[in-house]
Amino acid sequence: MSSLSAIFFDLDGTLVDSSIGIHNGFTYTFEQLGVPSPDAKTIRGFMGPPLETSFASCLPEDRIESAIQLYRSYYKEKGVYEAHLFPQIKDLLAELAQQYPLYITTTKNTPTAVHMTSNFEIDHFFDGIYGSSPQAVHKADVIRQALATHNLDPEKVVLIGDTKFDMIGAQETGLKKLAVTWGFGDEKDLMTYQPDWVAHQPADILRQLQ
Repeated sequence: MSSLSAIFFDLDGTLVDSSIGIHNGFTYTFEQLGVPSPDAKTIRGFMGPPLETSFASCLPEDRIESAIQLYRSYYKEKGVYEAHLFPQIKDLLAELAQQYPLYITTTKNTPTAVHMTSNFEIDHFFDGIYGSSPQAVHKADVIRQALATHNLDPEKVVLIGDTKFDMIGAQETGLKKLAVTWGFGDEKDLMTYQPDWVAHQPADILRQLQ
């Protein structure tokens, strides 16, 4: 699509099925803190928002930072290896990278996102990988950082993501929205944010953006 100048991809639930590693990271963290772990459905809801938001929903404020450090320690050592690419993702990226600059904008922290994409040998498809930091906690913050760094017009950028947090981030920053339904988000939830396009498999993205 000639009106697009760049594509921003979410990572977890969009390119990578990281659900096992994320689940194990949360259960490990609660175990180390000596508090009961939420049920699997609740943890599933933690896949998308920033860690700060997820832990704030079930821990007192003075334990949130410790929880984040425990989670990231587990994820760096084990969780990153408990993930796999969704089918057809490498082919999708190879095709799109010939036509557009590609970027990752994720609420996973930047070093982990870089490590994960390198581990899956997809890092070379991207012109930039942007993750969360103390200065950029929410999806919209990460998106703004990428837009500013590369001097991109938000109206000519599409964000591809799987959760309402991706749709909200795109909405807050003026990006076009492409919702994918194979990830962690609820399809009905996604539709309430009126995405510009919806993809049920990676091939749909190619058809819609070309």
